[in-house]
Amino acid sequence: MTLQTLSIFTLTAKKERYQTSKQIIMYGKIKEHLQKELEGIEEAGLFKKERIIVSPQDALIEVEGGNRVLNFCANNYLGLSNHPDLIRAARDGMDSRGFGMSSVRFICGTQDLHKKLETKIAEFFGTEDTILYAACFDANGGAFEPLLSQEDAIISDSLNHASIIDGVRLCKAHRYRYNNADMEDLQNKLLEARSHRFRVIVTDGVFSMDGNAAPMDQIIGLAEKYDAMVMVDECHSAGVVGETGRGVTELFDVRGKVDIITGTLGKAFGGAIGGFTTGRKEIIEILRQRSRPYLFSNSLPPSVVSAGIKVFDMMAETHELQDKLHGNTKYFLENMRSAGFDIKPTQSAIIAVMLYDARLSQEFASRLLDEGIYVIGFYYPVVPKDQARIRVQVSAAHEKEHLDKCIAAFKKIGKELGVIK
Repeated sequence: MTLQTLSIFTLTAKKERYQTSKQIIMYGKIKEHLQKELEGIEEAGLFKKERIIVSPQDALIEVEGGNRVLNFCANNYLGLSNHPDLIRAARDGMDSRGFGMSSVRFICGTQDLHKKLETKIAEFFGTEDTILYAACFDANGGAFEPLLSQEDAIISDSLNHASIIDGVRLCKAHRYRYNNADMEDLQNKLLEARSHRFRVIVTDGVFSMDGNAAPMDQIIGLAEKYDAMVMVDECHSAGVVGETGRGVTELFDVRGKVDIITGTLGKAFGGAIGGFTTGRKEIIEILRQRSRPYLFSNSLPPSVVSAGIKVFDMMAETHELQDKLHGNTKYFLENMRSAGFDIKPTQSAIIAVMLYDARLSQEFASRLLDEGIYVIGFYYPVVPKDQARIRVQVSAAHEKEHLDKCIAAFKKIGKELGVIK
């Protein structure tokens, strides 16, 4: 090695050490900040710890360590997450169409299965067309910007899902916010927004933390009166509410009157992944042309799409699962109220057991796990301050003995912690 080469090598090494040292110093500042933030969360008793499941999702699951517990906090409303017919359909999809698409839809990522599922979803909801997304977060995030501009207005329920809030933020339309399911306040906001070119009222169908349903008949009435479109997120209502599980449009007898419906395949419809927007054909076509999460995300894999088709075939054949879910929910709710628990009004399979104190919600959930009941306590910022709760989600997969065991555990821990007498 020549002296010149050695000199260059030494300078390069020094430069690399300097850059590395600089990066460590730069990260060191934010590292210390993040450590303090995390310590504060833990000291407040609000640190979110993920529990590890080592079995399929079902009413009875096995968690890391070998304990088998009853699951009352999954969105597995119809008990389809481990259904053999869906597993078989997913395998058939992989066998016939492969593992993944390696592309977005408009390049070379559209299979016949994607179009078939979109048709099935439109038929289920009584709409004109459907577009698939990787998740409903993408469906909501990509819905507003292609349709609306600064000339327009979005009137949004105060308890709408984070994905709707983020979608609204990405759009230049004027924003109005009305109190949860408050029709007088919605009317006031519509009056304030009447000078805008187009107006869209957007609401969750069922509000995920409370379980109440948006009064769609009244919302439609106000939309007709003030010339507004209506968009509803059916994630926690589709498959769940309404006699046949068609969601809040069925529950309030307004099928065909909602312009935009978003939803997910990740809850009642099999519990995997995937979202959709279904509604007026012109709206769906514009989303195909301009919706960024659709244009720049990989297509749903054939296994998920094939299982999705099977789900909607099952929904078209029978509403036996909905009947069982409704019966389970009624039984659980009546017994919990009789025991003295404070429960939010609900029209869904979501039962919010109010505890108000964040630390109490964590201790209550932990004690329930010791009793073999898997639930999660929710607190700020997921719910408003001083509104901590345990959200119980009932499933068609639960049998009566599962419900009775859960109710008995709630009563035991509730008395021990002074929540009920």
